Amino acid sequence: MEVVRPRLVVAAVHSGSGKTTIASGIAAALAARGLRVHPFKVGPDYIDPGYLGLAAGSRADSLDTWLTGEETMKKIFLSASGGADVSIIEGVMGLYDGGAGGVSSTAQIAKLLRAPVLLVIDVRSMGESAAAIAAGFRDYDRGVALRGVIINRFGSENHKKMVCDAVRRAGLPVLGALPRNKDAEVRERHLGLLPVEENDDGRYIETVRKMTESSVDLDALLEIARGAPPLGELQAPAARAEKKAKIAVARDEAFSFYYPESVYALEAAGAEIINFSPLNDEKIPDCGGLIFGGGFPEVFAARLAANGPMKESVAAAASSGMPIYAECGGFMYLTREITDLDGAPHRMAGVIPMRCRMNDSLRTVGYVSARALSDSVVAAKGESLRGHEFHFSSAEEEEEIPHAFEFTKNRGGETYSAGYAKGNVLGSYLHLHFAGFPRAALRFVEKCAEYEKRVLRRRLPPE
Repeated sequence: MEVVRPRLVVAAVHSGSGKTTIASGIAAALAARGLRVHPFKVGPDYIDPGYLGLAAGSRADSLDTWLTGEETMKKIFLSASGGADVSIIEGVMGLYDGGAGGVSSTAQIAKLLRAPVLLVIDVRSMGESAAAIAAGFRDYDRGVALRGVIINRFGSENHKKMVCDAVRRAGLPVLGALPRNKDAEVRERHLGLLPVEENDDGRYIETVRKMTESSVDLDALLEIARGAPPLGELQAPAARAEKKAKIAVARDEAFSFYYPESVYALEAAGAEIINFSPLNDEKIPDCGGLIFGGGFPEVFAARLAANGPMKESVAAAASSGMPIYAECGGFMYLTREITDLDGAPHRMAGVIPMRCRMNDSLRTVGYVSARALSDSVVAAKGESLRGHEFHFSSAEEEEEIPHAFEFTKNRGGETYSAGYAKGNVLGSYLHLHFAGFPRAALRFVEKCAEYEKRVLRRRLPPE
């Protein structure tokens, strides 16, 4: 039986057009009507989903065909959107931008999900050219169901009328027009928008909700979303394994980059997830393994460095053989030192014999393939995973170290060895989605279960 899922993609001409503002405003305005809204974000993004989830009053999930593959991406959408009255899907970059060959572009995912698309056009310093852009985006790939345009950041009523009239003459409906509004802009720093964990007082969402309600034809958007064609059959979720191990996940202002479905994949493999804070707690919880996700350890480096008991607890866990998996910001925390953007050094956990330094420009961004150079807590030697890198910092080796992966960039094909894997510790700049690699989730959970059994045996009194 085919599944009905009202849905709408909010795409844009380019990054910075205002997709997050408009998608969040639509989600908040529809939720204020009493509708159950489930938001999604296309691409490897951790920050925008926070705003979408805050606006909708629910979590936001990520859709990415590189990190999970096409079929798993569809399953994530069908599963997460169940029970929602409408799904709002924010695109990534420009409509047709993605990895090599358009992988995981907004257009690719819209076509795979047979979802209607709205195009956001930032019309600052632009007049009737907006109509040519809209027509070009419509005609570039007729397989994309481009159903209308939202004009963003017009400067005056005359400017608004000029642009809207031109777009309509090009044969596309204008479904909303929003003025320039400084209050609707989220502050940014080096990795993009300020995370919602540091900006969750609700005022921003209230501002964009009111602006959207007065500027966007929400009834027309709902009609388009409800007219989306049915999707393929919904498969029953896989049975979850019995709980095998407790895994503690670092989650606070410094470490917040996690995909919900990635965590669920660990749970499906038998993990009992518990959260802890390297910023605020004095020691790690009683557990069989640790996960440190990405985030902003460089912003909170002084506080992390000052929490000596936590650093000692992490180092002791590593010395005892506890499985530890760390991505990007988490990897930085496990090294000996982080030099922040002001040039100040801060002592970290010291598990990995490297030092990290923040730079004033982006070092690496994009999709990568990662071939394991040795057996580790998530992969056997020679296995390949797919992931994403995005970091301003660079890692300096203090001695010869066992690298974790050989990376190959999706665009360009450059290869390089990086990361650290020794014993049960694995840290690198790789962002992995466990839903795309359930065998990696299972391997990590089993390693944690083995550790718990060893520790329990040590604690049992002699017979």
